[in-house]
Amino acid sequence: MFYQPLMTEAERALQQEVRKFVRDEVSHDFIRALDRDEIQYPREYVENLAAHNLLGLRFDPRWGGRGLTWTSEVIAEEEIGVLGNTLGCAFVMPSIVGEALHIFGTDEQKERFLKPILQGKMISAEALTEPRGGSDFFGATTRAEDKGDHFVVNGQKRFVVGATEADLFLVYCRTNFDDNAHKHQRISALIVERGPGVESEYQYGLLGTRGGGTGRLVFRDVRVPRENLIGELHGGALVFNQMMIPERLTSAAASLGVRAALEVAVRYSEKRHAFGQAIRRFQAVQFMVADAITRLDAARALVYMAARAVDTDAPNVRRIVSEAKRFATDAGWEIANQAMQIMGGIGYTDVYPIEKTVRDIRLCQIWTGTNEIMNLLIQHEYYQEVLKGAGEVRNVELDAANYQDVAEKCFTDEDMWKVHQTQRR
Repeated sequence: MFYQPLMTEAERALQQEVRKFVRDEVSHDFIRALDRDEIQYPREYVENLAAHNLLGLRFDPRWGGRGLTWTSEVIAEEEIGVLGNTLGCAFVMPSIVGEALHIFGTDEQKERFLKPILQGKMISAEALTEPRGGSDFFGATTRAEDKGDHFVVNGQKRFVVGATEADLFLVYCRTNFDDNAHKHQRISALIVERGPGVESEYQYGLLGTRGGGTGRLVFRDVRVPRENLIGELHGGALVFNQMMIPERLTSAAASLGVRAALEVAVRYSEKRHAFGQAIRRFQAVQFMVADAITRLDAARALVYMAARAVDTDAPNVRRIVSEAKRFATDAGWEIANQAMQIMGGIGYTDVYPIEKTVRDIRLCQIWTGTNEIMNLLIQHEYYQEVLKGAGEVRNVELDAANYQDVAEKCFTDEDMWKVHQTQRR
């Protein structure tokens, strides 16, 4: 759980509030039914979250939020995360779709869409990935043709959580069909409401994260009012750039819910005896527990720092959020597997929830941008930071004993020629 010394009194109260909701408001039968795909989407759960005023915690109270910080939200997300990916995703989707509306939407759009989302009266979903590509966002082929007072949308989106049940979708469509248009000026963001021409044609059979209605959406000549445009026409890149923060930070925070699996394994290791003693007495188990809790604490610290970075509008926020997503989800995968290893064969059965956690957590390394894409963003941002800020920090190159041997520091023919000419003089 998040560190008590780092939390304010209000944040500690929120943690206890959400923990009580998780403990008392979500039945074990409900969790099991979701995992058996007997429930298509947990709408009643979302409605219950709204009844407890737990949706969109960061947003303006005018629209139904609480006006809290990202730090508060990630504290809540860890607690929700112990319920598994499906309910974690249902919890954060209003935060993700709501971000676009809260930042870029008009007051009319917030009144029409954001408020009912936070009231649990409308289920929202994000439609981003297409069959022809995953991380190739700007290669989107779903089309929205501008007809003046409306758009006509045609295309497909896949892996849409809530495809079978959502009332509205945040859809990125190509609106600029100029072949020479810059990729960042091709896309627009639209709110597409479920209605004629919007079909969920396929529901995926998933390894984990079941019961969330994940499917493929098909749009056939869907008429979308112009007032459903989010932000500027062809301005979808700006919306997407902002959306990377809630998508990835919520994934990171919810992954911390893997702590529940580790706690199950630790309690099991105290009760399970072999060779005349509890298996927690064996060094192999002790070292796995130590490694797992260290990973969890490190992941939590990075998620907390990322939340604080967003709250304070830090200049390196994109890198830190990407690091948090990559590290926390990778740590979650390792921790879930270590929990299973501690428990041995029984952990591989459905007698304990460890196997479900392993199935659920695996997706977190893939969605909202694969962790390989996170690595690309991280290194790119860090290169920019280092090269741009070289004059602001101590030049430790001058601490080397032979720092003046510039000929050994040249890397191009042009550099070598400059050194040669200087030496000749």
